[in-house]
Amino acid sequence: MVTYWTIQTMDKWKVVQNVGYLTGNAEFIWEEFVEPYKWMMAQMGNRLSNYVGEYLTWLWTERPDLRRSGHLAKGEQGVLIKVEIDDEDVLLSDFQAWHIVLNYDYMSLNVDEVDQDYSDEEIRKSWELIFELEKLKDSEGWGGLLHLQGVTGEIRASQMKIVKTFIAR
Repeated sequence: MVTYWTIQTMDKWKVVQNVGYLTGNAEFIWEEFVEPYKWMMAQMGNRLSNYVGEYLTWLWTERPDLRRSGHLAKGEQGVLIKVEIDDEDVLLSDFQAWHIVLNYDYMSLNVDEVDQDYSDEEIRKSWELIFELEKLKDSEGWGGLLHLQGVTGEIRASQMKIVKTFIAR
């Protein structure tokens, strides 16, 4: 079991308390991000043997600093949840690299490749580099700095070890 962290709204936490598990929800995905999320879900299906198609739940490998802004809307009440999940049920990627997928850009480790024309197929194939953590870390263009995030399908209440409420800044 590996420790991860997730931040959820208080409304979502109330649902978890009723149903006994946490999973993502399509209604909270911004319209412009629907396709990248579907792509990530397809990657989860290809890479995680226990994934059965739930909407993804985002995880952090390090405990988020709740004194910082940006976790939820300012003033919103939320919960920070520490979870213990089998490593095989989490797909890791780099937070910054994921933004290349969100922006429908070509993912490259080489700066010289950025300003070229690529087909949709080439662009989508390039996105798989967001999971190549050692390559990202070792690449000159990426600078060796990674901010790891993970996605998983379902988190059972029994996997939730700490729940801390907070007000977003």
